[in-house]
Amino acid sequence: MTNIAQDPEQIVFSGGGLRCFWQGGFMTRLAKERRFAPARVTGVSGGALAAVAWISGNERRLLDTMCAAFEERDHNLDLFAADDAGITPHQHLYCKVVAQVVDDAAARKVAEGPALQILIAHPPDSPAPRLTGTALAASYEAELHIVGSPHFNWAEKLGLTAHLVDANKAARDGRLVDLVSAAAVIPPVFEPPLWEGKPVVDGGMADQAPMPEPDRGQTMVLLTRRYARLPEVADRTYLWPSEETPADKIDFTDPQKLRDTWALGERDAATFLDDFA
Repeated sequence: MTNIAQDPEQIVFSGGGLRCFWQGGFMTRLAKERRFAPARVTGVSGGALAAVAWISGNERRLLDTMCAAFEERDHNLDLFAADDAGITPHQHLYCKVVAQVVDDAAARKVAEGPALQILIAHPPDSPAPRLTGTALAASYEAELHIVGSPHFNWAEKLGLTAHLVDANKAARDGRLVDLVSAAAVIPPVFEPPLWEGKPVVDGGMADQAPMPEPDRGQTMVLLTRRYARLPEVADRTYLWPSEETPADKIDFTDPQKLRDTWALGERDAATFLDDFA
């Protein structure tokens, strides 16, 4: 980890599914000794929920709510499921947690808080967006491991488009839950919902650490994994877990892994504060 600006003007919550609970532990521990007042915040995929939880002061509530939801499941796949969750619980469970945590009080804090932008992506026009999204996800995974950077473009060459959505306005319009839920649509596990009439897939396939618009000033980027290649950009600091997070990206069966990932974030923040001091 490298040094960070005293008061970053921008904070970026990268994607990473359940690994984003590292961000919650990290930021909660930092808050015991430092207060941030960024002008701009961005989030993508699971990082969108982490960003909303941080701005609204609901990080711990998110952890407890997600852990409670995981206590009810002991599998990630059920071919004979009879409930409305379908054969995988992921989308149903995730949206349920988002709706519980991002309540009216949280939405008001987001609406009145720093400029928050959430990255969403759209697959190319297709009669089968879920299938198209799966192909894009395969491209993303290939680039992730071959190029080793949080910033991508292979999926875009296949027709993926992405853009930042004004989450403050979404909160004022009563659409924040829908936006946060749409930001973390991982094909083929999730069924692509619609945003502004267009199918949505996970924005992390376009960029795992999207910079705000406008992009200026000291920037703290909270990654959820180590990358082999990080761009060297003036006034930008990348931070990441000191070891692989216990939580897998989409394993929705073990709440203890979430707690352990949170605890890793707390330990890394304590180490960071010691080094910074």
